[in-house]
Amino acid sequence: MSTYNLTAKVILITGASGGIGAASARLLTAKGAKVALVDLSGDAVTALAAQLPAGSSLPIAADVTDVDQMTAAIERTIAEFGRLDVVWANAGIANNPPVTLATADLTSYERVIEVDLLGVVRTIKPALPQIIENKGQVIITGSGYSFVNAVLNSAYGASKAGVEMLGRCLRAELAPYGASASVLYPGWTKTPITDSTKSDDLVDQLFKHFYRGPLGHFSEPEVIAAGLVTGLQKRSPRIFAPRPWSAYSALRGILNPLTDALVSRDKFGHDLIQQLEVRRRAGR
Repeated sequence: MSTYNLTAKVILITGASGGIGAASARLLTAKGAKVALVDLSGDAVTALAAQLPAGSSLPIAADVTDVDQMTAAIERTIAEFGRLDVVWANAGIANNPPVTLATADLTSYERVIEVDLLGVVRTIKPALPQIIENKGQVIITGSGYSFVNAVLNSAYGASKAGVEMLGRCLRAELAPYGASASVLYPGWTKTPITDSTKSDDLVDQLFKHFYRGPLGHFSEPEVIAAGLVTGLQKRSPRIFAPRPWSAYSALRGILNPLTDALVSRDKFGHDLIQQLEVRRRAGR
């Protein structure tokens, strides 16, 4: 398969001011791409655009859960650059601090699902005519939580499992037109979302207990950005960054029943979860 040349390609990125989005915008523009930087904070994407080569970016303030705002963002991108080649649904949030469903505030819990699952749909849907016309690409940011147990982060994990399936379906639906869809699976990355695992000592203990070795490693956003660019150039259906997560994914049918059983029987983990629920019910 020939390499997808990023030069002069127009890429819309949601969650653009975050660690992965910003690092990727820098690398993509260095490769000659044009980027529409979409985020809730107009100030944040304007500041990011000022750091990129002149004429290579367009900052747009928009809410991914509002399909009208996303449609307008896509229209602005086309008006500015003349086309849209890649839409990257990257915006995401998580419950902070992490919670069990039993102790979660339902409004906050459902907001995670609205942003991380429905926001992806509302980002991609209005972009599809351009993606099909230009034989472009859809990129969806999944997670290791797309396929490992997301204990204490069930809203996030359920959403990431959902967008993984969405990406698989879209790849099949776009193939007749020469377009494609890919799922990006970042490992643990040094971003505000993962900072929440370290902000609570009980959550930090549970994380370190369940995620050991390479799967517990935190990467810099630039590592994820490099993986994304390589995946775009290859039109890879699955983009793992860093690579150790690909081995787990390939073996998930075997590993997940085993790890779920271990988590369900782990007395130390049970104690931490119960302590955390007491803390959350006390408003801490």
